[in-house]
Amino acid sequence: MESFSDAKDAVKRLIDIFEANTAFIRKGFHDLIEGNEPDGRIRACYPQVQIVTESHFRLDSRLAYGFVSGPGTHSTTITRPDLFRSYLETQISLLIRNHQVPVMIGTSETPIPLHFAFYDGTHVEGGAAAAKIARPLADMFDLPDLTVMDDSIANGTYEPVGGVMPLASFTAPRVDYSLHRLQHYTATAAEHFQNYVLFTNYQFYIDEFCRMSRELLADSDSGYEAFVEPGNLMTLSGETAPSSGTELAKLPQMPAYHLKRKGQAGITMVNIGVGPSNAKTITDHIAVLRPYAWLMLGHCAGLRNSQTLGDYVLAHGYVRDDNVLNQDLPVWVPIPPLAEVQIALEDAVAEVTGYDGYELKRVMRTGTVASIDNRNWELWDQRGLVQRFSQSRAIALDMESATIAANGFRFRVPYGTLLCVSDKPLHGELKLPGMATDFYKRQVAQHLQIGIRALEKLRDMPRDRLHSRKLRSFSETAFQ
Repeated sequence: MESFSDAKDAVKRLIDIFEANTAFIRKGFHDLIEGNEPDGRIRACYPQVQIVTESHFRLDSRLAYGFVSGPGTHSTTITRPDLFRSYLETQISLLIRNHQVPVMIGTSETPIPLHFAFYDGTHVEGGAAAAKIARPLADMFDLPDLTVMDDSIANGTYEPVGGVMPLASFTAPRVDYSLHRLQHYTATAAEHFQNYVLFTNYQFYIDEFCRMSRELLADSDSGYEAFVEPGNLMTLSGETAPSSGTELAKLPQMPAYHLKRKGQAGITMVNIGVGPSNAKTITDHIAVLRPYAWLMLGHCAGLRNSQTLGDYVLAHGYVRDDNVLNQDLPVWVPIPPLAEVQIALEDAVAEVTGYDGYELKRVMRTGTVASIDNRNWELWDQRGLVQRFSQSRAIALDMESATIAANGFRFRVPYGTLLCVSDKPLHGELKLPGMATDFYKRQVAQHLQIGIRALEKLRDMPRDRLHSRKLRSFSETAFQ
């Protein structure tokens, strides 16, 4: 372990260790493919960051992160320090400043799995099969181990080993797992994801986002530098067509689109499809990138007769009938509204619609959103549903919003929801093709414009204000 008092030097050392160790594993595998079977086991381990403190003192007690919870040894394994360079420099510099002690950088005892030594989704088993390797890969290399890539730290159920406390919510293998899953589900590399994320469950929102992104890219004053589509198709500012990447024959399960800005300060939009399972899956993986905020933009069933099609719903509470996070985050845990996000969304609605103050109530209502895991809930006995919705003060129902908000709470990522009423099934207005087409044409552009404007407002907010202490638990990790 080496001591560092400069964050940039510390991160450079992390990069050197990681690149050397992954290159060693890749070389071992390539040698095997060429017919040179190793005599022993090919193993290299992740780099790690460690800090040792002997005092409860910290320089700035106002911060939500950047300090350890108490005296002792705190450590975390690190992967892809090249990808996380800016993030790591910020986190490590805060540790050094707040505790006035150096950090230690070295090699951990956690092996790097063979699959994670390749960043581009290389099909390791396919290469081994093509080379007709007789021995199992597990006899020569470390393979992914699920026991070291769970969410116990984020969930607050982690039990320290040997008295060493975690520095970050995710271990290196857990991060690697998600980086590979993101490539699989979205067909874009992790490096393109931006710090402000929009989720939607409709492709026509994505179509509109693509149109708006190209307009913003053509505006030299917008600050946006590139637009990336599935297949890593990248269109740079000033260009009219992609100059790199591969056009896909078909879209992935949850395609992602990235309007890039310097410092990852642009906007990523993901079409998560329908249902809470997809919503949990994608947020489980995007969370390891430590985004600054994510918002859900989608359609909902209006539950009040006073609502009209096209009205907006700003969620300030959630009824969690999605059932996908019960094991990680019990339903008795409240998912509170975050003032900074709520104000940004409300101000964005006012700016885009032209309504303000009391007049804003004409087009927007704030209230509880219920998320459910059965799309055909309308076929259930209505009496029990109506009673539950009424008791919870619900004004809208969908299938994803509570999941995205709950995972934001769970992973300490600021979250928010702005939905648009597309039908009122309890009042005889079902979502039917003719009505839907007219509604979608009318509302999608405005709704998306509001979401983009809200994220730009959050981007302009001081970081320490957006990432406040309200999402932190009793014993928190130091990294944001």
